[in-house]
Amino acid sequence: MKQIMDMVLASGSARRSELLKQLGLRFSVLVTDIDESRTATETPSEYVTRMAIEKALAGWEMSRAGLPVLGADTVVLLDDLILGKPANRAEAASMLRMMSGREHQVLSAVALALSSGHAEVRLNITRVIFAEMPEDFISRYCAGDEPLDKAGAYAIQGQPGRYVSRIEGSYSGVMGLPLYETGCLLELAGVLS
Repeated sequence: MKQIMDMVLASGSARRSELLKQLGLRFSVLVTDIDESRTATETPSEYVTRMAIEKALAGWEMSRAGLPVLGADTVVLLDDLILGKPANRAEAASMLRMMSGREHQVLSAVALALSSGHAEVRLNITRVIFAEMPEDFISRYCAGDEPLDKAGAYAIQGQPGRYVSRIEGSYSGVMGLPLYETGCLLELAGVLS
């Protein structure tokens, strides 16, 4: 018997799938391939919002199932510098050194496409404060693969979480899918009640 789906998640992120499962939804996963270049005039908020919308709309076009399609994007912002996914271990270590003992913001946008060419979007901004991270910790952590596919080179639910001294905002947003904003969008679409 074929399982009836509530929606489509336009993301290959295991973390986003895990978080979405917490809402009790049945969903399929599509991985979109879009140009993720930032334009010269975009603010970080505009950029992350556009990426979430483009992922949702690309997923809508790919799925052709008529189901709502959720797209999301997350960036780490340190001062005015966007820290995306590091290109290599050395860049990951450099990012963590820059954030050590400092505050940064995590911007997570989530968009829901309900038709071709239109998506509703919400943005979450969370403040994260790191205590000083010892150099030997940074070296050990960056020797593994975890930091390589994470914005800002860290997973809050991973080892660096022990150095987060304070968070103001959405823990799930820092993980990559702000559940409150996601739930609001899904309620508007009638997927959640």
